[in-house]
Amino acid sequence: MKTINLSPFRTSSLDSDINTPWVAIMGNPNCGKTALFNRLTGLHHKVGNYPGITVEKKTGKLRGEKILLRDFPGSYSLNARSADERIVEDMVQSWRISTNRPMAAIIVLDATNLSRSIYLALQVLDWDVPSIIVLNMMDEARKKGLAINIEQLKSRLQVNYVIPASARYGQGITDIFNAIKSIKQTKTFQKSKPRLILKQEALNIINPLLEFVKKQEDKLKHHPLVESLRLLSNDRYIQYLMPYLNTDNFAELQKILKEVRQKCHEHKIDYYNLEQDSRFYFIDTMVEDSVGSRSVLTKSKSEKLDSVLTHKIWGPLILFGILAFIFNAIFTWAQYPMELIDEGIQSINQKLMVLLPESTLKDLLIEGIIAGVGSILIFFPQIIILIFFIALLEDSGYMARMAFMMDRLLGKIGLNGRAILPLLSGFACAIPAVMASRTIEDRRERLITIMLIPLMSCSARLPIYTLLIAALVPSFTILWVFSSQGLALMGIYLLGAVTAVVVAYILKKIKPQKNKISIMMELPPYRFPLLRSVWWQIYDRGKSFLTTAGSIILAMSVILWFLASYPKHKNAEHMTSSEKTEASYAGKMGKLVEPVISPLGFDWKIGIGLISSIAAREVIISTLSTLYNVNNEQGSTSLLTAMKKDQYPDGRPVFTPLVALSLMIFFAYAAQCMATFAIVKKETNSWRWPIIMFVYLTLLAYVGSFTVYQVGLLLGYQ
Repeated sequence: MKTINLSPFRTSSLDSDINTPWVAIMGNPNCGKTALFNRLTGLHHKVGNYPGITVEKKTGKLRGEKILLRDFPGSYSLNARSADERIVEDMVQSWRISTNRPMAAIIVLDATNLSRSIYLALQVLDWDVPSIIVLNMMDEARKKGLAINIEQLKSRLQVNYVIPASARYGQGITDIFNAIKSIKQTKTFQKSKPRLILKQEALNIINPLLEFVKKQEDKLKHHPLVESLRLLSNDRYIQYLMPYLNTDNFAELQKILKEVRQKCHEHKIDYYNLEQDSRFYFIDTMVEDSVGSRSVLTKSKSEKLDSVLTHKIWGPLILFGILAFIFNAIFTWAQYPMELIDEGIQSINQKLMVLLPESTLKDLLIEGIIAGVGSILIFFPQIIILIFFIALLEDSGYMARMAFMMDRLLGKIGLNGRAILPLLSGFACAIPAVMASRTIEDRRERLITIMLIPLMSCSARLPIYTLLIAALVPSFTILWVFSSQGLALMGIYLLGAVTAVVVAYILKKIKPQKNKISIMMELPPYRFPLLRSVWWQIYDRGKSFLTTAGSIILAMSVILWFLASYPKHKNAEHMTSSEKTEASYAGKMGKLVEPVISPLGFDWKIGIGLISSIAAREVIISTLSTLYNVNNEQGSTSLLTAMKKDQYPDGRPVFTPLVALSLMIFFAYAAQCMATFAIVKKETNSWRWPIIMFVYLTLLAYVGSFTVYQVGLLLGYQ
């Protein structure tokens, strides 16, 4: 039987001192845990108005204190059904070891829906860890007319701290700070009875199991009654007890467990749901005593908006309009700052051309580094605008509605409902999207989702699309509102999404799903996005692009400059710049792959770009910029200008609308960066799936690009 490692998780350098007291922050998905974590630590981890943002444990330091805070993934129960919930369950099970126990637990509840969010709290409280119950979103609860009796709730839960709060607006944070400090100073903690109500008949039947567990209580460090119910309801749970029982005790436990289950079956007691039923019976009576309503609840503003925004007809039309507006804005809003950046880079180049003496260092700086990095930096405003709109969609709650509408459509082909939010996250970045797939319970469904995520064009591909569209798609207005270039950009994004649907359909046909799995998600209320939250999302993602992608681009620019500049030829003065580059190491590499990619309409320079872009997709832009600038006697030139002027020896243009479309199709389907493969390997614990991903996406990209280019030639396009 497989055992479970209960050693403490270490995810941050802050965890280095095992003696440092720490506090766990726990709660349901989308209850505001991470927002509270950010308030208490001063960090800026991503938050969003939809479930599934936190899929791994995050660690930070409590402001002004030598206390660590750990933000656990959102979970509805300690009976894990998905990978992210398993993280929570494994961590809590490690509390059997005293050195793994937290100093305290902050359990965040959604004050607008205590009946749902308090189930996890009861399970955590029964581990006898000093706890602080935080009633988050109290501002929204009051708006709904809910009146919560804090003292009654405190009494029924048997806790010392029940704190009304609003992490979104910083309310109640001081009280939480004080509660943590008070717990740190308190040396004793009184154990409580389990928070559940079990019928006497069931208690009598499970008594043999209960008595056995009581004898092991000193080893197991958990309430015997809760332990007994969990053993009955969860076949996997016995694995957690293996490290603490000797062989004889473990064999006896298995025997007793089998006998008790048989008796439950004889008395028609559903032992699999015994703990759940006992918990909810307790919750129903507690909420009835503790929560009242000051007024008759009416239809909320969110419900009124949803009647239009998620309508079967109007919903998709509004979604289409929003997407068209976003992609239109990416072109129109970014035009002026892009021109400023371009002018700034050209100005720096011109000054360096004059100031620096002729040398290899000058060539490297101007033709390699500035040409390569600068060519990507020009597109930074467009990436920021895309991030801005994604942040608005997430924080407003509309992203969850997009998932709801897509589930209604994609559910018909059997695509897992829980796959939709990870797929939508893929439009920003594939790495967190792959990690977000942990919310999917079924392993096969999760693998399918991971294989589909690269088809969602991430923000790194945006510079490639916009460069090709700006160079080769005429700019004009459609219906007095939409830009032709913006609609072209939306089309290439939608192409990836539609292809993902087709691939999912094919996979389902190969091995049909036994049961349709729909998305189970309560739609969050609409909220006005906080500027603070939007700003930090833009800052973090923008910084990540500049540092992570920038470092890769810088390194690749230097390497490409060297490959494109050497070897030096004796008769170089009699060669054109194109001939020099073609005779370089880079040119020889490009010529080597040119026969393979020429059916796609690509020349050897594009071939080098395709090879280098395996590191990061946007690297193709810096690669082409370096190739066009190296050995250019006329000085530095913009990539857009160089692409438009580039010709074959017979005078044919290298970049035609058909070639641009073929290249965009290739990048819409091609596998993403090396970092994506690394995270897929980590999540699947095997190199098999990253290899399969690379092969199938590369073949898909090649076939798609080949088809578009060859059909275009047959139709008479060049």
